[in-house]
Amino acid sequence: MNSELLPKIFIALFVVCSQWAFAQDISVTVKVIDSKTSEPISFASVVVQGTTTGATTDITGNATVNVQPDAVMVISVVGYQTLTVNVENRNTITISLESSSTSLEDVVVVGTRSAGRVKTETAVPVDVLKMNRVELPTGRMDLTSIINYAAPSLNYNKQSGSDGADHIDLATLRGLGPDQTLVLINGKRRHQTAFVAVFGTRGRGNSGTDLNAIPIAAIDRVEILRDGASAQYGSDAIAGVINLVLKKNTGQFTGNVGYSTYYDSKFNPAFKP
Repeated sequence: MNSELLPKIFIALFVVCSQWAFAQDISVTVKVIDSKTSEPISFASVVVQGTTTGATTDITGNATVNVQPDAVMVISVVGYQTLTVNVENRNTITISLESSSTSLEDVVVVGTRSAGRVKTETAVPVDVLKMNRVELPTGRMDLTSIINYAAPSLNYNKQSGSDGADHIDLATLRGLGPDQTLVLINGKRRHQTAFVAVFGTRGRGNSGTDLNAIPIAAIDRVEILRDGASAQYGSDAIAGVINLVLKKNTGQFTGNVGYSTYYDSKFNPAFKP
């Protein structure tokens, strides 16, 4: 081998080895604590930004992650503000998270003239019903029945033999007429039906809003303002306001499937559902 090429080969190997050593991951131990009490925070998520690599802190608030020396980590946990930290070739990092009082509250639209207010800061009571939490325990498939079981201020019963009332279920808020409850969809007024309740049904002489016309799969949560709000919304909000907040995710196919059975062992002891 030519003696003049040996120095060049050694230099090239040195550069390659240096880059390979620099590209190796380092083990970083992250300790997450509360900024006020300095107590360790367990079950905090430590994730490398832009990747799925990460770990969860144990009972002592520690988590070990193998990352690049120049990586960026995102630390988050329920009840605390999310923090982004640069590794900067450190093997031990202590993170102090500040508590977030609003992260555990529901931001509501009704009952306030300012945006982004949590329900505990509104001047009037507001019920927030999450559809993914109240749908299964109630065992109901229509929106009016679900709200009837979950909200104390709404009253509704199924009509039978009452002409058009068999198809359009009108609900009342605070015992007032169905046309005195304002129904919003994402903060915008929902039109009332053209049907007028007659034949001694609930809300006779009124024309309310058919809540069951909105599919449950499209609703994220329901906000119910349990007080008169005619000064803010108009005379159609004397009984209160129901705001349907729709889901924002798209490109997903969802559906609801249910069944019902009847069983009475007295008449058929051999039958088992």
